[in-house]
Parts: sequence; structure tokens; C-alpha cells
Amino acid sequence: MIIQSTYVQFLRDNAPFLAAGALLAALSSFGQTFLISVFAGEIRAEFGLSNGDWGLLYMVATMASAAVMVWGGSLTDRFRARDLGVTILGLLALTCLAMAWNTHVIGLLLVIFFLRFFGQGMSSMISVVAISRWFIATRGRALAIAALGFISAEMVLPVTTVWIKSHVDWRSIWVGFAYIILALIPLLWMLLKLERTPQATAQHDIATGMNARHWTRAQALRHPLFWVLALSMALFPMMATTFWFHQVHFAEIKGWDHLTLVAVLPLGTASFMASNFLFGWAVDRFGVSRLLLVYLLPYTVAFVMHGFATSIVWTAIGVMLMGLAGGGQSTLPGSVWSTYFGTAHIGAIKSAAMALAVLGSAIGPGLSGWLIDAGVGYENQLLAYSSTFVFASLAMIIPLRRANAQLAAPA
Repeated sequence: MIIQSTYVQFLRDNAPFLAAGALLAALSSFGQTFLISVFAGEIRAEFGLSNGDWGLLYMVATMASAAVMVWGGSLTDRFRARDLGVTILGLLALTCLAMAWNTHVIGLLLVIFFLRFFGQGMSSMISVVAISRWFIATRGRALAIAALGFISAEMVLPVTTVWIKSHVDWRSIWVGFAYIILALIPLLWMLLKLERTPQATAQHDIATGMNARHWTRAQALRHPLFWVLALSMALFPMMATTFWFHQVHFAEIKGWDHLTLVAVLPLGTASFMASNFLFGWAVDRFGVSRLLLVYLLPYTVAFVMHGFATSIVWTAIGVMLMGLAGGGQSTLPGSVWSTYFGTAHIGAIKSAAMALAVLGSAIGPGLSGWLIDAGVGYENQLLAYSSTFVFASLAMIIPLRRANAQLAAPA
């Protein structure tokens, strides 16, 4: 009840900024795997691609977008969220139109690249960076509320799109996506009409990090804490994308109908939503370092359950545990970089970490598929993956302890 009342009052006081963050997070969905993959069958048939061809094309495009994100993310340090957000969303809408009109495989590669860059990459980046900069003491709650945009889109868009596909040509749906984005751009502009002072115009709103310094990206990349945290947090998107990318194969080896597996996904979404609020409150209450050490552990149990599951019930529990960890993944990365490295160059620093996460989401499915073809059972892979979360959590203990000692220390 305390958490609920805290959130309600906070939402009332900061509605325009939180709504802008949620809107950007929601519109990033048009470049996310969970929506693009809905059209996999139509795309493969249209362009004559095998499953392997489509997977390779998607991996290459995603890896390229990860590389460009290192540069693109730094734009959030130089431009207002309103100006940059409107520009990126406009380009995302044009990319949706390109998906609808493109007829060549090379064009498809470029379209996927731009969908991933403008959607998954920049739209979500602007949302997280802006929220991290606008809110300091209440950053956890702000990130949790903004993440609701993504959660809601993930809950509604895939199912709705699948239903619409049975009535409308798939290319026409992408035209509709473009119209949706264009229709919502004025809303973003209006919400940020009185945008909180950005880094470019007000230095007093910038929070420092370790040693009371404003860390640049180059300095952060030379600090061991960055790599421990970045690689640990990249595991989540890497393994989550891998698990869902091979969901059909997973259902087959378990002897389940694919629809049976898909039917438990709303349980994960519900768990994700509840966990998102809980972690948002906990970040502000207990600090980010304590939560970093434990938030990946539910994933360990989840993958063990998936590996040994003999009934859909066990996988349903595993999906809910994945949602529990998802709440940490949606709030902690936005807080951790600001906490330890400050907010002056948060866009550039976070873009480097996000590039690793996107790279992981590209490599994971391909690597797992290669192992399957090589005879390494998927269930055994899941059990091996579960151990990586334990190692990642243990690897953070000493670097975080040292970093916490430097938070209050002068340069």
C-alpha cells in the first residue's frame, strides 16, 4: 500500500515527463524482436529466405546497429529529448514505410538495421537517458513508470498484430505502424513543451558519480566496474532473446503444442509489470548496488526449470521468474550508470553498454542455433546458461564494494 501511494503521488507530480518516457519506450517496440518476429513467415516467403538466411540477416543487421549505437547514444548528451526524440521517431516512421515498400533482400537488410537502430536502440535510449537525467532521488520510480510503455506494447502489439494479419496484407500493417508513430509525435512534442533543463543548458541538475566526478565515456571504459556491470547486464537480453527465438524448438522437444507455450506468456508479462514497480521503489529505498547482486538470480532458477520441465506448469513458473528478473533489468541499468559515473555524459556511457547488450541479443540466438545443429541439446544449453547468471552476480561483488567506497569520496 505504501508503494502504491508513493507511486500515485509521484505520477501526479511528474506526469508529462513520465508520459514522455513511457511513450518513447512504447514506440521503440516497432524495432524490437518481439514485434518484428511476428512477420518472420511473411518475410521469408516474400524474399525466398530459409530460417537460417533470415536468422543470419537479422543477426548482421542487429550487430551493425549495435556498432552505430556507440556513436548514436552520445547524441542524447548534446540534444534535448524533445528535439532528438521527434527526429528519431520521424525516421522510425519512414523506416516502417520502407519495410512496407521494399522488394529487395539488400533493402531488407537496411530496413532491419534502421528498425533496430531507431527503434530498439535510439528510442529506448532517449527514454532511459532522459529519465535518468531528469530524476535523481526518485530515479528508480521514474524508470519503472516509463518502462510501462514498453511492457504495455509488448503485451498488446504482438497478439493484436497476429490477429490483424489474418485480415490485412502484412505490408499494409507496416504502413499503419508508420501512421501510428507520426500521429504520436505531436503528443511527445506537447508533453515536453516545458522540458526539464537538459545537460546542455543547466549544469546544476547534473549528478556526479564516483569520486564526485563527471566521468566521460573514455574514462568509464578504462574502469573495471564498467565492464563487470555491462557484461553482466548484457546477459539478460542475450539469454532472453535466445530463449524466445527458439521457442518453437523448445516446445517441440518438450512435446508441447506451440500455442500451449505461448499461452503462459501473459504470466511473465504480469510478473514483469509487478516486479518493475517493486524494483523501481527498491532502487530509491535501498540503492542500486544491493539489487544488482540479486536481480539475475531468478533467471538462474528459471532456466533450470525450463531445462528439467516435464510439464508446462514448471515452464509457466519459469516464465514468471523471468518476468521477476525483468523488472530489475528495466530499472537497474538506467540507475547504475548515473549512480557510479554521473549524468553529464550518461548518454555516451550508456550507449557503449547498450551496444554490448544489443550485440549479445544478436549473437545469442545464432550461437544457440549453431549448437543445436552441432548436436548440443537445447535443454542442456539452458542448464549451462543458468550458471552464467550466478557467475555474473558473484563477479560484481568486489568491484561494487570498491565503487561504493568511492561514491562519497572527493576526486
